[in-house]
Amino acid sequence: MMSHKREASLWPRTLLWLIGLSGFFFFSYGLANHITSLRSDVGSVVFNWEHFIPLWSWTIVPYWSIDALYGLAILMACTRKELDTLGRRLLSAQVICVGCFLLFPLHFTFERPHLDGFFGTLFDLLMGFDKPFNQAPSLHITLLVILWVFYSQHIKGYWRWLLHGWFFLIGLSVLTTWQHHFFDVPTGVLAGCLCIWLWPDNSSSPLLAKAYPKQWKLFFIYTMVACINALVSLYLGGLWLWLCWLSVAFLLVALNYAFFGAVGFQKQDNGRFSFPAFLLYTPYFIVAWVNSRLWTRNNNNADCVVGNVYLGRIPCPSTINQYQFSGVVDLCAELPMTCYVERYRLIPVLDLTMPPISIFDEAVKAIDAYQQQGHVLVCCALGYSRSAQAVLAWLLWSKHAATVKEALEILKKARPTVVISQVQQKNLEAWWATKHE
Repeated sequence: MMSHKREASLWPRTLLWLIGLSGFFFFSYGLANHITSLRSDVGSVVFNWEHFIPLWSWTIVPYWSIDALYGLAILMACTRKELDTLGRRLLSAQVICVGCFLLFPLHFTFERPHLDGFFGTLFDLLMGFDKPFNQAPSLHITLLVILWVFYSQHIKGYWRWLLHGWFFLIGLSVLTTWQHHFFDVPTGVLAGCLCIWLWPDNSSSPLLAKAYPKQWKLFFIYTMVACINALVSLYLGGLWLWLCWLSVAFLLVALNYAFFGAVGFQKQDNGRFSFPAFLLYTPYFIVAWVNSRLWTRNNNNADCVVGNVYLGRIPCPSTINQYQFSGVVDLCAELPMTCYVERYRLIPVLDLTMPPISIFDEAVKAIDAYQQQGHVLVCCALGYSRSAQAVLAWLLWSKHAATVKEALEILKKARPTVVISQVQQKNLEAWWATKHE
């Protein structure tokens, strides 16, 4: 079932996390409940169909079980890195949710009848410290997402189906115990994904990203779109509230342009995104994908530049098969690769930004290595700019052109729609000059 070995001397750190998180949980949760209970302006978000949700008293058992799973997960962490990552995610969940409870307090509106027996006792214990506040995002769901990901990494085989079944029951229980309204559930899922995005497993946190050239204009544009969309969705209410998801995605994109850079998207070396990152960015991915298809609808999916080197938009499986690509050099940070290729290299660059000249060395080496073994596609979202600059660099490096101007003429014959500004040409010239120093 589990095959992970525990690092020696990890117990003191484990106990520190366990005691610290437990204390902070009860203090901050209780404080938010108390402060909100003193307010007279606390509203609620309830859909009419929620009145048909039954009260299933037995689901208080899976509801309570998350407390045990919370502590057990901390005890199960096998390495210092895994323990710290889990601890930071749980701490972030508490900070984010309690912050929302205080800034946007909500009230649960259903009156639960008195319940007897064992299940009634569990409800009485719960209400001993809980109140009908602390609603959105559901801290229960936020923790569930974090713990679900954690346990999925530890539990294998048939036990995994039991895990998924039980965690699904926990998710369902927040509604059938009448602890939360539906609005709290998707917002809790987003908060959980945000905590995992903040502290990923296989890369450094975006909060620790290297200094990145600020793109304030794009930051401002995406922030404005996110804010206007949020205001409209909150004003319209009802199903329009789903548009808040779009605002979260666009706000993260804005932060990438201002602080995190391409690493903020967390595209992985295989061209895919982790599930939490994919869920967070899904509305933006849809917009970006539709945009890429509209802008390139009158172009070939890929155009041959020289020999085995092609330039085009990020491919779908049919494009890979049609052109028989055996290698892809991908400069697109914001869209996933949806197909497999034998050789794949990711060099992520944010859309509408100037690539640092340091990436040209990496790109030309990958292009040159791949083109010796078959057809290679150099791509970005449209195949107009980021990838085009990488191909220009390769044309210079491989001596197919002596100057940027000559390389651009070759490129425009192959794909006339490429867009290379004067500033980008100077950027390439600056890189090319470094090769002659």
